[in-house]
Amino acid sequence: MKIALCAAEVVPFVKTGGLADVAGTLPLALEKLGEEVVVFLPRYKNIKASKDAVKKLSDTVSSTTIGQNITVYFIENPRLYNREGIYGDKQGDYPDNLERFQFFCWKVPEVLKQLKIPADIVHCHDWQTGLIPAYLKFAHQADPFFKKIRSVMTIHNLAYQGVFPKAGFAKLRLDKKLFSHEGFEFYDKVNFLKGGIVYSDHVTTVSPQYAKEIKTQKFGCGLEGVLQHHKGDVTGILNGLDYDTWDPQTDPLLEHKFSFETIAQKYQNKRKLQEQSRLPLKDNVPLLGYVGRLVHQKGFDLLAEAVDELMKTDLQLVILGVGEEKYHQLLKKLVARYPQKIACHVEYNERMAHRVYAGSDLFLMPSWYEPCGLSQMISLRYGTIPVVHRTGGLADTIVPFDSSKPPGNGFLFEEYSVRDLVATVKTAVKVYHDKNTFQRLMDRGMKLRFSWDHSAKEYQKVFKRCLASG
Repeated sequence: MKIALCAAEVVPFVKTGGLADVAGTLPLALEKLGEEVVVFLPRYKNIKASKDAVKKLSDTVSSTTIGQNITVYFIENPRLYNREGIYGDKQGDYPDNLERFQFFCWKVPEVLKQLKIPADIVHCHDWQTGLIPAYLKFAHQADPFFKKIRSVMTIHNLAYQGVFPKAGFAKLRLDKKLFSHEGFEFYDKVNFLKGGIVYSDHVTTVSPQYAKEIKTQKFGCGLEGVLQHHKGDVTGILNGLDYDTWDPQTDPLLEHKFSFETIAQKYQNKRKLQEQSRLPLKDNVPLLGYVGRLVHQKGFDLLAEAVDELMKTDLQLVILGVGEEKYHQLLKKLVARYPQKIACHVEYNERMAHRVYAGSDLFLMPSWYEPCGLSQMISLRYGTIPVVHRTGGLADTIVPFDSSKPPGNGFLFEEYSVRDLVATVKTAVKVYHDKNTFQRLMDRGMKLRFSWDHSAKEYQKVFKRCLASG
């Protein structure tokens, strides 16, 4: 199969979140399985690519390569993409994002034809690519080049939909009939993601549990009805983890590298983290880590509400992340209230993130919802046991610890409440003090693998089904 993957961000070129990791790693895994893959993304100002390695193909297209033989096509338009941010700046989203991503979506089919790229599947990721399925079906319907191409839409986070004023539809170069309840219309506005869902041949999302959740009113963000009635249902495929990057034995960002056989070095990382966080150097007090955005989705409201109760237990808490200003202010107050127990690093620092994963004993993920989540996979790899809310990808990857059942790899709380969160942390702390049991948990976690090879095979199946049903 020839697969064209389209996304607004792709590692190693540009990244603001987990979408970039998937869009950069999945093509490599598919290539290993023998598939031909090309990648499309906008050429932003801050693209990390050597100028020598980028070939100019036309005024609007340049290219480079990744993997063995994967061509990455950059869609160029300095007026739209030559800016400091990808989606916005400190003032918020760019007001012309509709135009910016319409241009990207329009160019993808155009470049496929111009360069005679015989794609079987166009794999679209998130709302920024949501116009592509409609362009393939309607804007080019009379062109035999596009007749057999099928599109797959992958949703990474349903909360982000690309919703714009109704007047913007006139700029999309689509028949006005498509601005309807069955098409792009969403409460009298234009919804890119809705159009991508409706007009794609299949929809996937990033974990089996999240695929179920987004068809409910609780997590459907207004699109649950659309997803319930999509002709191909929704397939949940768990994201993988890049185990070459996340390896405590070779991690260049750690002073003390370790494996399960040299687990004593993990405790050197704990000491280093305590020092950097200006916390007391206590070996036998459990250290809980948190790495993530400081926003409601990540359960920060719940954590803030639970802190006073948690602090009654002998533990330390290190928080790393940036987010809403109200949470930044709240953290300052918490550190002032519990200077010996809580430390906050209000930044996103890659080196510090690796140190938190490596130096913590327990890893906290109280997310309200979590489409997939990579942090729980990373923490397991580093021998740090997750404490998570049972939702989305967390429910698919973390098996609750039970002393009578060996497969457990972490601690889950069912009800999204302070009571359940605190009770689960207390259980985890109790197990932490049972050194033999905790060592077994660490060993199990470090040996687990959520591989991209497996995920890529699941995508292969979806692509083949799409082609077979065409």
